[in-house]
Amino acid sequence: MDATLQRRLIAAVARTVIEHTEELTALDQAIGDGDHGLNMKRGFQAVLDQIEDLAARPLPEAVGAIGRSLLMKVGGSSGPLYGTLFITLGKVLPTDPTGDDAARALGAAIEAVKQIGRSDVGQKTMLDVLAPAQGELAGGGVGLGERVQQRAAAAAEATIPMMATRGRAAFLKERSIGHMDPGARSSWLMIAAVCEELEG
Repeated sequence: MDATLQRRLIAAVARTVIEHTEELTALDQAIGDGDHGLNMKRGFQAVLDQIEDLAARPLPEAVGAIGRSLLMKVGGSSGPLYGTLFITLGKVLPTDPTGDDAARALGAAIEAVKQIGRSDVGQKTMLDVLAPAQGELAGGGVGLGERVQQRAAAAAEATIPMMATRGRAAFLKERSIGHMDPGARSSWLMIAAVCEELEG
């Protein structure tokens, strides 16, 4: 992991989320309070604003700093959840991680998100993408990046027929069925951005 690759990865994640602001907003308008897209845009714009500093830091420090920016800048429940995700990743990742290191760090971050959100897989949240993607990553093997992307995509699509039982969408009960979870979509976007950049 050098500064050039690190900068590209951070930029790819941030710009991908920002480019999908309207889509994330529309998804959240259907089953939430409609601010997921704008909140995530605000957080990742703050990340882009400090990208040169982030690229120059050791990877664990940079990832932790991204988490703290998201925690401060992203409103609603997404700030603490994504902030916790990145902060925990930063604590567990080594400076030059292998695939196994990345899987282990993501597993720890998922557990931290479960605790802070008092949620689990199967409740129509970001966990329904993160956990399957982590499972695929932990398996290793040939074509890993493409497989992780495909798993994340399928997992996000699988939230559409779910009934939400956590978060604001849970108040809608059966009416939450038929819509993709916004957090699942934003998690999918981030995973895809990382995989595509590493494959490239």
